[in-house]
Amino acid sequence: MDQIKIGKFISECRKKQNLTQEKLAEKLNITDRAISKWENGRGMPDSSLMLDLCNILKITVNDLLSGEVVTMNEYNQKHEQVLLEMVKQKEDSDKKLLALEIIIGLFSVIILLGFILVASYVLMETWIKVVLIISGFIISLVGFVCALRIEQVAGYYKCNKCGHKYVPRFKQVLWAMHINRTRYMKCPYCGKRSWNKKVINK
Repeated sequence: MDQIKIGKFISECRKKQNLTQEKLAEKLNITDRAISKWENGRGMPDSSLMLDLCNILKITVNDLLSGEVVTMNEYNQKHEQVLLEMVKQKEDSDKKLLALEIIIGLFSVIILLGFILVASYVLMETWIKVVLIISGFIISLVGFVCALRIEQVAGYYKCNKCGHKYVPRFKQVLWAMHINRTRYMKCPYCGKRSWNKKVINK
């Protein structure tokens, strides 16, 4: 999606409705800075605001995401184009999330090892060493849970038996045997257990 084009379109539609940025922000119950950010192409309206924004500006969501008023003749073509762009954006976002998962995992290991090394080699009272090691485990555990949550929601798992792609429950991912991002889980579609590989696109 072309955020600059969408921003200019929002600005034009707002002016057609004789609304200032402040008035539009007031109607949406947000700050006028958010409106300015959209109109300058530095951000997009949150999905929870899109319908209200479109109603106020008297446009459709498809118009908004296309950055122009879409005629009935162009509707299907524009609709497909917007959907493809949204899919691509999700894929890009999922790739970044999975990269972040690796970083969080590495930092969690480094923090745990760092706390253990400090407790092992620095002279201090025993109770401080115990507190330090427990703290390292807790911080690392939080990091690992965050990384696992990212792995669960970013992209999909592909069933090795039927090829169905799905997002499993967190509990499934947590308790599944795994080799890197390939996990032994039950497919919700065919009901069979197999090694399901993490994929980005659906």
